Amino acid sequence: MEERITRARALLEALPYIRRFAGKTLVIKYGGAAMVKEELKREFARDVVLLKYVGINPVIIHGGGPQIGEYLKRLGLKSRFVSGLRVTDAETLEVVEMVLRGTINSEIVGLINGTGGKAVGICGKDGGLIRVRKMHSDELEPAPEKSVDLGFVGEIEAIDTGLIRTLESSGYIPVVAPIGSDSDGQSYNLNADHLAGHLAGSLRAEKLIVLTDVEGIKNREGKLVASLKARQLKKAIAEGWISEGMIPKTQACLTALAGGAGKTHIIDGRVAHALLLELFTDLGIGTEILR
Repeated sequence: MEERITRARALLEALPYIRRFAGKTLVIKYGGAAMVKEELKREFARDVVLLKYVGINPVIIHGGGPQIGEYLKRLGLKSRFVSGLRVTDAETLEVVEMVLRGTINSEIVGLINGTGGKAVGICGKDGGLIRVRKMHSDELEPAPEKSVDLGFVGEIEAIDTGLIRTLESSGYIPVVAPIGSDSDGQSYNLNADHLAGHLAGSLRAEKLIVLTDVEGIKNREGKLVASLKARQLKKAIAEGWISEGMIPKTQACLTALAGGAGKTHIIDGRVAHALLLELFTDLGIGTEILR
């Protein structure tokens, strides 16, 4: 009986948050262990379906770097990175599109639909969602000492949210692969964190939630920081106490806030039901970043 009462209390704790977020858009950057481990994948799908059932509109952005790297290796093609971005020639771009759209995106859609949801897989080329231009290496932070041709790596120029709003209002969950196209229809590979930040801002999302393989942002002493303001985060990046792998994710949060998103969160996707713990409990998990 005590266990049942505890469950009832958990539902009551969630109620004000469900009321607060009903009708709002949440952008979720999906990656790390939550996207690899079978049980975590299934739990993520169930959590997303629950969000939709209680009136929240989740939009999922996924990457696929490790899977792309593995497939390239099988084909005898080498992966090359500049400032964390994959150099994408024409041959690599074919693999990128195949893995992101044909494998990963369809798997996520299948998991959500198999759990009772209605997911639709799209990429930035669909419905003119994301218009890009070619990115140049001197735009990177840090920029390489010598100019490098990044190939078909895109920089986001504009986002048309019409397709996502149509899907949301029709009861669907958009699952977005990080591929865009330029004005001539040429495809480009996009950084998924970068895309998540821009899309959250363009949608004026209530939240951007980034799933990672760490607890959140930690200070110099290694203790988890529960909350940061954007200016504090910028200072932390400048002072160098945010790890290299975390920089694209924190930059995505800053981009989302600057674009109009309400709050951003970096949470540990290795924890079962991390999304629900962050959204529907008083304590939450991870690090929230505020304007």
